[in-house]
Amino acid sequence: MKMSKKIAASAAVGALLLTGGLTAAANAGTPAGAPPAAAAPAAVPAVDIQPVPETVVAQNRISVGASADAVKAALAKCQVDKLPFVTVALVDRFGTVQALLRGDNAAEHTIEAAQQKAYTAAAFGTPTSELAKRINGNGPSIADLPGTLFLAGGVPLKVNGVSVAGIGVGGAPDGMLDEGCASAGAEAIAAGASK
Repeated sequence: MKMSKKIAASAAVGALLLTGGLTAAANAGTPAGAPPAAAAPAAVPAVDIQPVPETVVAQNRISVGASADAVKAALAKCQVDKLPFVTVALVDRFGTVQALLRGDNAAEHTIEAAQQKAYTAAAFGTPTSELAKRINGNGPSIADLPGTLFLAGGVPLKVNGVSVAGIGVGGAPDGMLDEGCASAGAEAIAAGASK
């Protein structure tokens, strides 16, 4: 029994030495007699693309200041309505969060609900209360799209009629209360733009 343990230990040490030797040889360069390695390709230089309509798409975004004002206005409306336990999210048209404000005592699930409502409104360019009416419950539908939430509370933000962002509120006991707060946030942006 002792002899087989010694043999196994010797075999393991030999394997380690062999592996270590091969690794050292590989790291040292090409062994004698081996064909030389191909030269590394030259680095590809960066290409400066001119911003012309044929190659680059201009994108409108809501500014950070306007986004912050919007989520504050939406939460303020909810607080006036005695709904301090909501979260407000403003996202760009791709669903990336621009601003988020979680109200006092807002549960964690309200964060995701607000983001998803905002994204749904932005992606479809329609308030989520209207989109919710299109869901019939018979088989797969737009409501099955990942990251969307077809409940009232999301309002799109448009520039020249094109949806560029969305503001969503989650946490009120009724989606139309959420939507009233989201609308107040959207109106804050519109009022700021008219100053």
